[in-house]
Amino acid sequence: MGKVILITGGTDGLGLALAQRLVEEGAAVAVCGRDRDRLDAADRHLTSMGGDVLAQQADAATPTGIEGFVEAAVSRWGKVDGIVHNAGKSAAGPLEANDDAAWDGDLQLKLMGAVRLTRCALPYLRESKGVALFTLAMAAKTPVAASEPSSVSRAAGMALMKALSKELGPDGIRVNAILIGLIESGQWVRAAAASGTALPEFYERLAANAAVPLGRVGRAEEFADLASYLLSARASYLSGTAINLDGGLSPAV
Repeated sequence: MGKVILITGGTDGLGLALAQRLVEEGAAVAVCGRDRDRLDAADRHLTSMGGDVLAQQADAATPTGIEGFVEAAVSRWGKVDGIVHNAGKSAAGPLEANDDAAWDGDLQLKLMGAVRLTRCALPYLRESKGVALFTLAMAAKTPVAASEPSSVSRAAGMALMKALSKELGPDGIRVNAILIGLIESGQWVRAAAASGTALPEFYERLAANAAVPLGRVGRAEEFADLASYLLSARASYLSGTAINLDGGLSPAV
């Protein structure tokens, strides 16, 4: 058996692109998500590629969702070699626009989801000397006005990554993060459809309005390339690092 990798938010966009890349590389992949239709579609797609796949309906913002996801993967394969907390959603606005429930929901999904996934998988990651990877956003380093609560959750996620890399390094576990800028995702696809804009035009406007130095929105496959590298033995001396994947947009290194 190849490596076993668990991905939250793996039913479309970045997570699905990564799952596809990992299947191509011979890994067994578990993905979870809340939407049954997207989950089933992801399962069919990955299985049609010949993948050894587990598709679990689970809410990554809840303890029971994460626990059930990890338990199902371990029950099937008996091990975990890597985890990717990729579940997230767009949640940014001015302070007065977000009540306590909005803050709590964002923190539960983005920060506590990463905490719980790592904690539940930790005994198995110790056995495999595995890898934890968090999908964050460049706002974790460079928050802008009216970006709460998302930028705060992402900054907390980066602190978690750094602390865990030092705590778990002696166990042979590597912990890293990818800080994305404007990258193709299921959320943008749905936003384009809701606005009645063709997807290529929608992405072109995004890149132009944000003044991305490379002049375009990133491709989901480019995220998958970087993430699969960080999960592999090729990155065996890389830990405690947050890598920008943003076309040069972030002012911070």
